Amino acid sequence: MTQFSLLTLAREAWTGHRRWPVLWRDPHPKPAYSVVIIGGGGHGLATAYYLAKEHGIADVAVLERGWIGGGNTGRNTTIVRSNYLWDESAAIYEHSLKLWEGLSRELNFNVMLSQRGVLNLAHDTGDVREGRRRVEANRLNGIDAEWLEPAELSRFCPILDVSPAARYPVLGATLQRRGGTARHDAVAWGYARAADRRGVDIVQNCEVTGFFIEGGRVRGVETSRGRIAADKVAIVAAGHNSVLCRMAGVRLPLQSHPLQALVSEPVKPILDCVVMSNAVHVYVSQSDRGELVMGAGIDAFASYAQRGSFHIIERELAACLELFPIFGRLRMMRSWGGIVDISPDASPIIGPLPVEGLFLNGGWGTGGFKATPGSGHVFAHTIARGAPHPLAAPFALERFRSGALIDEHGAAAVAH
Repeated sequence: MTQFSLLTLAREAWTGHRRWPVLWRDPHPKPAYSVVIIGGGGHGLATAYYLAKEHGIADVAVLERGWIGGGNTGRNTTIVRSNYLWDESAAIYEHSLKLWEGLSRELNFNVMLSQRGVLNLAHDTGDVREGRRRVEANRLNGIDAEWLEPAELSRFCPILDVSPAARYPVLGATLQRRGGTARHDAVAWGYARAADRRGVDIVQNCEVTGFFIEGGRVRGVETSRGRIAADKVAIVAAGHNSVLCRMAGVRLPLQSHPLQALVSEPVKPILDCVVMSNAVHVYVSQSDRGELVMGAGIDAFASYAQRGSFHIIERELAACLELFPIFGRLRMMRSWGGIVDISPDASPIIGPLPVEGLFLNGGWGTGGFKATPGSGHVFAHTIARGAPHPLAAPFALERFRSGALIDEHGAAAVAH
């Protein structure tokens, strides 16, 4: 770092960044809006942006009880992919991935999309059958997918241990080359700035404490900053969706669990793809700062705490070393947790709720970040038109009554 840049950095720190441009306004909430969105994460901000841009509805408030990016959007491992098994899932995640590919240009904000490729490893014949099946299903849906044999896998990711003597021998892997990672906070900031510029009010430190419902229709919300009337209310609050819906008298088939991740000390570039394994239960990538970013499965207990259990981290690190013995001497620097809401079929719930004018976008479980642009796009359509977007229609709450479930436990695999 040059002397000039050090002096500039010190001066900015001393002045409290007073000259830095403000990305979005900090308005007081108005008494009424056409649409109120509860939740200022990626999905809620994306919904607000597409309501304003695609449907001309800018009289929108996004209510966030904390700060923008302080929830799951800033507490994940940033993986982006669309190689899901079932047609309905593949369609909505591929829609999202295509939006990801143009998102920096769309928002005029660099979301740092890195399409480095995502590997899903196979360790036994069952994994191989499932992986090959998913590759063929993806191809039928026009989604890029490949099957790599161990020798091809070794060339693609040389530091991965594919030795037959490994405790969990690697028999092959699926590869989606268009998959990769993006910068989580940049996504939130980019959508927030773009929505704000189209007239959307982003109201932070505004907790929803209840709903105003009259004649079977939602009329607004009660908040820590007073009552706010609305023609339509959308709940997009990730792990707290079921809590909010209960306030409105709606029970959801969701459970909320902690999901942990951690990072290592930074090292020089050594891993240029994302590697995932359901058998040993870990997924690993390397950030632009050189840290290894690792995650695993959810904690088994239900909780609303943004932290998890030590034994999950212990098993996660053991799994990482099974795949990458080269990482044996790396030190872990920090860990964090988010709260994910999981439905019985590991698929989201998108659409209207039994209370007229009330909508839900939730239940994404461990796959919410990768769905951010597509989720917001189809949910905005659903809210604006009062009818589900074709890609969202299969994910209606009604499917738990009809039995038309979309079982993505296999493709969701290890939490990612």
